Amino acid sequence: MLAVRVEGITKRFGNHVAVDDVSFEVPAGVIYGVLGPNGAGKSTTLRMINDIIAPDAGHVELLGGLAPGAESAPHVGFLPEERGLYPKMPVLEMIAFMGELRGLTGRDARARGEAWLERLGLGQWRKNKVQDLSKGMQQKVQFAATMIHEPELVILDEPTSGLDPINADVLRDVVREQKAAGRTVLFSTHLMEQAEQICEHIFIIARGKKVLDGRLADLK
Repeated sequence: MLAVRVEGITKRFGNHVAVDDVSFEVPAGVIYGVLGPNGAGKSTTLRMINDIIAPDAGHVELLGGLAPGAESAPHVGFLPEERGLYPKMPVLEMIAFMGELRGLTGRDARARGEAWLERLGLGQWRKNKVQDLSKGMQQKVQFAATMIHEPELVILDEPTSGLDPINADVLRDVVREQKAAGRTVLFSTHLMEQAEQICEHIFIIARGKKVLDGRLADLK
């Protein structure tokens, strides 16, 4: 099964073509890197895949034929480059709230939130307000909120941004765990070294156009 199929998507903002006739396919159960310099079109591509913005042309299918948006939302977790946390909420309450929005019961959401905080080394901060945490800690809270409903497809836009090397390694280990659990991960980065560390397949975009895609081992 294909986790993601993108056919000829294009997005313009005024006279600027942010994404230009891009196509690629993501097999289920892999870590798939979306690689390119800042401003290349990575975030715009991921937003179209997640139905945050609509393409001007082209088509996206998720998880074997589901449309982006309401149909696929229960099965997708999206970590955007721009973080969206409620700063005055306690950390655990924040994560549990996101779980309830995804259809979990309050008890289940809190239990999963506790487990994620422990896995990410944030258990002692569960009662602190989000605004009291460092940028890197907030990044890990956002990741936990992304994963709370155990999505089949995980879309991560520059997930290690703001993390120190140790916490970046922790996050990469957690991403590998998701693959081991059978999930598909789209992992956006502007760092080739990072893509080589974690991804099996990569798609490279520059100035809105596809440069290449395929198995990393075949492209070296």
